[in-house]
Amino acid sequence: MIRLIVGLGNPGPEYEGTRHNAGFWWVDGAARHLKVHLQPDRAYHGLVARANLPGGPVWLLQPMTYMNLSGKAVGALARFFKILPDEILVIHDELDLPPGQAKLKRGGSAAGHNGLKDIQPQLGSPDFWRLRLGIGHPGVRSEVAAYVLRKPSGAEREVIERNIDDTLAHLDALIAGQMDKATLLIHAKPQRPHKPRPE
Repeated sequence: MIRLIVGLGNPGPEYEGTRHNAGFWWVDGAARHLKVHLQPDRAYHGLVARANLPGGPVWLLQPMTYMNLSGKAVGALARFFKILPDEILVIHDELDLPPGQAKLKRGGSAAGHNGLKDIQPQLGSPDFWRLRLGIGHPGVRSEVAAYVLRKPSGAEREVIERNIDDTLAHLDALIAGQMDKATLLIHAKPQRPHKPRPE
């Protein structure tokens, strides 16, 4: 079972609509789905909500530490409630996927993502779950830092939000720890319409 769901992003109105905040957008949606409200909590350096579910409490967290120190918030909450790495799901923006695609995986490297890079040493393990939300790549490595901190176009934001809605549809399976099922559903690409056969 997943006991802690973390959305990565940067606090403050200037970052609100930027690509790097896709994890925040997802957790906002999860809070609506679970009918809970994120509230500031100094002890965990972020906005926190607790959803009391039949299987036990599930925590939602948006670190307010800025991306590079995300582990400070995640580590504090996980340690206090004795939540293991494989009971944690981190949602973050992913440069290597186009907008509209998402991938679920457990463990692995941070692949240059500063939020993930800070979480791993705080938990003492890379074995937490990650839901990677595609935001696309600017095409040039030197432009990445500026790209993630810019707002996507209206059309691009719409595609990302639709992807967030599609993946949130599987929130119950994710929380229940049905990762094989969730992976199949999240990784499935929409079928292309069949061409009509010539008569």
